[in-house]
Amino acid sequence: MKIKNIFKYLIVVFAAILWGACTSTEAEDKFDQTPAERLSTQKKELNDLLLTSEFGWKAIYYTDSTQLGGWTHVFKFLPDGKVDMASDYDADTDIYRSQYEIQLGSAVSLVFTTANRIHLLSESDNYPTAALVGKGHLGDFQFFYYGQENGEIIFRTNRNFQELRFVKATAADWTNLAGNVETIDHLSGGINTPLFKILEINDGSAIHQFDFDYNADARFGVATPLDGIATQNYNMALSFTPTSAIVKPAIDVKGQKLSDFVYDSVSDSFIASGTGGVSATISFTTVPAIITDDYKKMLDGQPQFVVGYIAANLNTAPTTSKYFKSLIAKANATLPANQQITRIQLFFNSAFGNYIEYRFAGGKPSLYHTVSTSENALNKTIVLTDEYWDDGANIIPPPAFLAEIDAEFTTAAGLYVKKENFNITYTNTIYTITSASSSFRMTTYQL
Repeated sequence: MKIKNIFKYLIVVFAAILWGACTSTEAEDKFDQTPAERLSTQKKELNDLLLTSEFGWKAIYYTDSTQLGGWTHVFKFLPDGKVDMASDYDADTDIYRSQYEIQLGSAVSLVFTTANRIHLLSESDNYPTAALVGKGHLGDFQFFYYGQENGEIIFRTNRNFQELRFVKATAADWTNLAGNVETIDHLSGGINTPLFKILEINDGSAIHQFDFDYNADARFGVATPLDGIATQNYNMALSFTPTSAIVKPAIDVKGQKLSDFVYDSVSDSFIASGTGGVSATISFTTVPAIITDDYKKMLDGQPQFVVGYIAANLNTAPTTSKYFKSLIAKANATLPANQQITRIQLFFNSAFGNYIEYRFAGGKPSLYHTVSTSENALNKTIVLTDEYWDDGANIIPPPAFLAEIDAEFTTAAGLYVKKENFNITYTNTIYTITSASSSFRMTTYQL
């Protein structure tokens, strides 16, 4: 065949292919709707999906798993644009009714239009860490619809475009929320629970320990190796069930993925079990995994050093312990409502010596407890010893209403002192003052 005939033949074949492509029913099906019609179809599809599940839908919402854990929400959508909702955000697991809409824009989205539990994650003034001041929990209440897969509804969040999946809920999912809260409380600990946590990983042949720094408000922990052998840090975003804490991402131990940390009430610990002796355990300890020398700033002969607890800013700090808060509340209960404790300041090597100042609102004069200091070098604590009390003018008997809280400062076991690596409200350096004999921990500014 001559070259020019071959060329003509190829042109005819190519034209035939193009004609077949342009007239295929598949293409007609793809483009037989306008963009507006396709959105309208998706809107109906989503609306029908939301109403189909007998017990509604469940979502574990990780707003940003690099710094926050997951919050479980359960939804029951009703035909009249109402939605019943409950969550394990806090101890209130009751069901609340609000409104929702399926809105059309550049995409179809589910919008919770009136306040309900999910909005707690989007409030900018409700933040779990100092790094999220003004940002809250980074949550959304508008979710873009991206279809369905294996019975799950796929959304992407408006704020950071992360995937969020709704799975069909069961009747138990609604009642399990209260159980989730119990598990959350076990990991957070009670008033008298030891303040410090250890992650221990058994790889089947050796055990490695990590300091587990857990922020209960953020549902997020960071595990830092302690033994000098393990080198990997673990950033752990947690969600909860009635029996366990679920870690995301899973911890890889010798190729085994450990994510389900089951609560063991006997040992008061959380245990993730693998095979062949592989396991990981989160447990409590009374001694900090990492003890600093920061207490030395308070010893005699050093420059003046002042730290202060300011109730308005530091009572809600994640490092302020429940036991400390309870003692503050107990002392305040003996005072008139307008004369509550506003500050507790510790002065070291000042012109007036070493003392604890208790400040009050409502014009009530400050009270001062002068102390001497000594060092427990073995335990790395500073020990404060009683000298006398005064009101700024006269020596006074020890105030009875401050007896319990003041006894924690003067415990014979001494106080751990730690310079923290975060700020709260202001740029002042944060120091925590922790009893070596109880779960007393006060968060302070360096002043």
